[in-house]
Amino acid sequence: MAIARPKLSNRPRLAVLNDEQKKEIHLAALEVLERTGIKMTHEKGLEILSGAGAKVSGNRVRIPSWLVEDAILKAPSRLILGKRNGERSVFLEGDRSFYGPSLDCMEYLDPATNGRTDFTADHCRITASLTDHLPNFDWSMVIGMASDVPPEISDRVIARQALTHSTKPLVFCTHSVENEKDVFEMALAICGGKKNFEKAPTIVHYSEPISPLTYYDPAVDKILFSVENGIPLINFSAPQLGGSSPATFAGTIVQGIAESLSGLVLGQNACPGASMIFGSQTTIMDMRTTIFSYGAPEMALMISAMAEMAQFYELPFFGTAGSTDAKFNDPQAGIEATFQTLTAGLVGSSLVHDCSSWMDHGSLVSPAYMVMVNEILHMVNQYMKGIEISDETLAVDLIDKIGPGGNFISEQHTMDNFKNVWYSDLFDRTIFKTWEDAGSKTFEDRLREKTLKAMAHETELLSPKIVQAFDQMQKHWK
Repeated sequence: MAIARPKLSNRPRLAVLNDEQKKEIHLAALEVLERTGIKMTHEKGLEILSGAGAKVSGNRVRIPSWLVEDAILKAPSRLILGKRNGERSVFLEGDRSFYGPSLDCMEYLDPATNGRTDFTADHCRITASLTDHLPNFDWSMVIGMASDVPPEISDRVIARQALTHSTKPLVFCTHSVENEKDVFEMALAICGGKKNFEKAPTIVHYSEPISPLTYYDPAVDKILFSVENGIPLINFSAPQLGGSSPATFAGTIVQGIAESLSGLVLGQNACPGASMIFGSQTTIMDMRTTIFSYGAPEMALMISAMAEMAQFYELPFFGTAGSTDAKFNDPQAGIEATFQTLTAGLVGSSLVHDCSSWMDHGSLVSPAYMVMVNEILHMVNQYMKGIEISDETLAVDLIDKIGPGGNFISEQHTMDNFKNVWYSDLFDRTIFKTWEDAGSKTFEDRLREKTLKAMAHETELLSPKIVQAFDQMQKHWK
């Protein structure tokens, strides 16, 4: 009698750094924070860091190694985000990956005309609804900058649109801490108050130190408000190799780690145990154009290393993938998006942004690109399932039953398992004659049709009571 094999599965993995390299990078980042330190002028921030044991001299703050490592230990290694109905939907733990869109784009690529226009508040409605509809986007973001409303309130207008037209957790940013308070107020109104919010936060605030190693006062304000009010915080720098960071991959990674960890030290000493997300968008300066490249393979390499350092620290990670320097939904866009999203999945990058709308050096939103990347993520997620090994999947008895020259088409085993294969309604697998008889639709034709159909999605409406509350809030925005 044959002994049944246990089910075995292995998640595909990519390793960029070995254990010794991780230790050396960590020690180098500690040296940067202890010897060079950061620049900060925020009075309360300086007071917190000085009281915790940092060495403050004017606006220079040098952070001893023990203080950095203490903050890493205090920070939660696990963070759960929720939809607006309270469903716990994004589990930032270990090497699980969850994909979402981008923020602060300035232009919109119309899928019907392929024409570029300034991004507006209504474009935020469209893209938020699309994010809500596309299954491989696990969370949402504010995506663009509304050019048709006063700049003083634009960040809150697009946050309102995003909260209204997507049910998924939202990553947002604001001009000031006062504006962050308004977004927080909207989030609390939607989820039913602070107690519900604390069970599974529906919003995450995004803040940036300035490379190299600098904090401006509004960023510190927002860090402190976030950790004091239980809003998960992303502290995420953007060092550019050869520009605002050293012209080596390792040096840029070290600086990015130091910048992110410095904010972690501040947050954990202001509020021990606050949920904070580690990360840095490390990329190159293209010396031919001087652009901050979002499609470079070196960016994917360095961010993969950063993701592995997040796992080394046991911290949630804010990753980047699916972005492109392409101006249209062309082969360059597809190639760069596929390469980045696959490497993000393989390395276990946790909260991965820019997966749907970060085109032309971070300036352009394209609904069609969102739909295309959602399809790419179908492929990535299918690949990341790996191969299950069991008696059922090895099918040795079935192979023996069919024998040489037979076929498996009518077997129950085939009926039970064929649906494990992924089928796309965007990518075409038909023979040429079948494709021709069906109308000779090109990839661009199919993408346009699929995008326009997806854009017809209508998100579940907020209650009239919440809409009325939002209207009342917006009257007081300045």
